[in-house]
Amino acid sequence: MSPYRLTRILPLDATGADLRTDVLQGLGRDPKSLPPKWFYDARGSELFEEITRLPEYYPTRAEREILLARAGQIAAATGARTLVELGSGSSEKTRILLDTLPDLHSYLPVDVSESALTGAAEALLAERPELNVHALIADFTRGLALPGTPGPRLVAFLGGTLGNLLPDERAVFLKSVRSLLQPGDALLLGTDLVKDQGTLVAAYDDAAGVTAAFDKNVLSVLNRELDADFDPDDFSHVARWDPAHEWIEMRLRARRALTVKVRELDLVVTFEAGEELRTEVSAKFREEGIRNELAAAAMELSHWWTDDTGRFALSLSTPA
Repeated sequence: MSPYRLTRILPLDATGADLRTDVLQGLGRDPKSLPPKWFYDARGSELFEEITRLPEYYPTRAEREILLARAGQIAAATGARTLVELGSGSSEKTRILLDTLPDLHSYLPVDVSESALTGAAEALLAERPELNVHALIADFTRGLALPGTPGPRLVAFLGGTLGNLLPDERAVFLKSVRSLLQPGDALLLGTDLVKDQGTLVAAYDDAAGVTAAFDKNVLSVLNRELDADFDPDDFSHVARWDPAHEWIEMRLRARRALTVKVRELDLVVTFEAGEELRTEVSAKFREEGIRNELAAAAMELSHWWTDDTGRFALSLSTPA
C-alpha cells in the first residue's frame, strides 16, 4: 500500500484563535455576522450531510450528475497526474474523478479537519492501495503552498463553496489558486447558478427544518467553545434572496430582546427583538460573471458544463 502522509500547515491553536477573533469582530459590528465555517463541528457536519439528501437541496445531486457525465472529458482535457482538492471533507464526490483519471499518481486533500482527512484517506486507500495520498491540514482561504508532486495538476474546488466568500474574498482566493498553477495545470470549479427565487429559498429553508437546525448549530458551537449562553430557541432561522447581490443570506433572528454572555471573551452581546445575525452568504453565479472573475485572477475558462436543468455548473480553467 502506498504511504499515507499527513502534513499540518494550520497551527494547532489556529482554529480557536480564529473563532475568538471572528466572534469579537462579528458580534461587535452592526449588523452582526459570523462566517459560515463555524457551522461545521461534528454535529454540524452530520446535519449538512442530511441537508444534501433533502428533496429541496439540489446542488449536491446536480454537481454529482455533471461529474458522472463529464468526468471522462475532464480527464481528457487535463491529463492530471495529481489531484488537489480544496475543502475535501469526506472526498465522496472526488471518487468519480479518481476513477476516471488514468494517469493519476497523487491525491492531495486539503481540509481544516484532521479527522475528516484521516477518515477519507483510510477509505480511499482501502479501495486504491496504489494511490499516493498526502493530506494537508490547512485553511485554503489563507493561501497555500503544495508539496512537490507530478504534473499536470488538477485543483478541484467543488460544492459551490466559492459562493460562501464575499466578492473581495473571492478575488483574493482565486488569485491564490492561480499562484498554485503551472502551465498545463487546471482548476475545476463548482458553482451554483442564479435561478428562480422559490427554488433558491427552499434549498436553504427546507420543510423538515434541517437547515434551521444547521443554522442554529453555530450557537451551540459558541456555547461549547467560548462558554457562551445562547439559547437556540431564542432565534428563528431566516433564508432570504438578495436580488441585488444575487446571493442567499442565512440569518438568525432574535425572537425577543435578549442579552448573551460570551464568558471566554468577557463579552456581553445584546439583541433587540427582530434583530438578525447573518451566518452565511451563498452567492449564485452566471457564466459571464465566473469568466470575468477568473480572468481577473489571470485564468481562462475553457470548459463550462451544467446539469440537465441548468441549476449548477462545473467549469475548467487554465492559467491565462
